[in-house]
Amino acid sequence: MPMNNETYLGKLFGLTDRVAVVIGGTGELCGAIAEGLALAGAEVVLVGRNPDKAAARLKAVTDAGGRGYFHAAEASSKADLEGLLSEVLRRSGRVDIVINGAGTNSPTPFLDIKEDEIDRILNVNLKSVFLGCQVLGGHLVKAGKGGSVINVGSLSGLVPLSRVFTYSATKAAVHNLSKNLAREWAPHRVRVNTLVPGFFPAEQNRKVLSPDRVASIMAHTPMGRFGKAQELVGAALLLASDSAGGFITGSELVVDGGFNAQSI
Repeated sequence: MPMNNETYLGKLFGLTDRVAVVIGGTGELCGAIAEGLALAGAEVVLVGRNPDKAAARLKAVTDAGGRGYFHAAEASSKADLEGLLSEVLRRSGRVDIVINGAGTNSPTPFLDIKEDEIDRILNVNLKSVFLGCQVLGGHLVKAGKGGSVINVGSLSGLVPLSRVFTYSATKAAVHNLSKNLAREWAPHRVRVNTLVPGFFPAEQNRKVLSPDRVASIMAHTPMGRFGKAQELVGAALLLASDSAGGFITGSELVVDGGFNAQSI
C-alpha cells in the first residue's frame, strides 16, 4: 500500500519509543523544543531548577497528548547529572536524545567583568555542556545503540557580537567541543550537533535588548524580526531523528532569519 503524507512524515521525524533528556527544558527555547519532541512521540525529561516552570511546560505537553516528567538538577554539577542519568534509566529505561541547553548572559563591559561573573557564566554555558556530554553523552557511547546529542550554541559562537563578551566566548567553546565530540563519537553512531539560534527574545538576553540594540539587530536581519521559540522545533527534530538526520553530525544548524548571511 502506498505511504500517505502523514505516515511518511511520521516515519521520517517520529520519535516514538525514544527518551529525550532536555537540560534547560524549563526555559523558553528548550521548553518549546521539549514540547516538539514530545509531540513527535518522545518521552521528555525536563531538567532545570524551577519546578513551577516545569509544571506549566509539562501541562502543555500532556494536554497535547505527549509524555514527560521533571527532574531537578544543577546542570553544572556532575553529581547532579549522574543522579539524573540514574533516575532516567530507572524510570524510562533508556536515553536516546540529549539536549544541552542551559544558558545565561551578561552585558557587562569587558574591562568591568569580575571573576565571579566569568566563573558563573563559564559554569552555566560551558561546564554544563561539557558535563552533560560527559555523563549523558558518555552513556550513549557506552550503551552502544547510537543516539543524538544537541548542544545549543549561538550566533555569537560563530561571529563575535558586541556587549556579550563572556557569552560569545563560552558559546564559541560549545561549538568547538561539539565538533570534537562529533569526530570522536561518530564510530559509535552517536551524533553531536550544534543548534544555533539567532536572536530570540529569551530570558537570558532580554537584559541586553535595549532599543538601540534591537534596531541594530533588525537592520542586520533580512527577515526583519526576532525568531519565535517554536521555530527551533523543526531544526531540533531534524537533528534528533535518526531517520531524517542520521548522517548529520558535527554540523552547526543556524536558525537566524538570515542574520549570519548578511554582511553589509
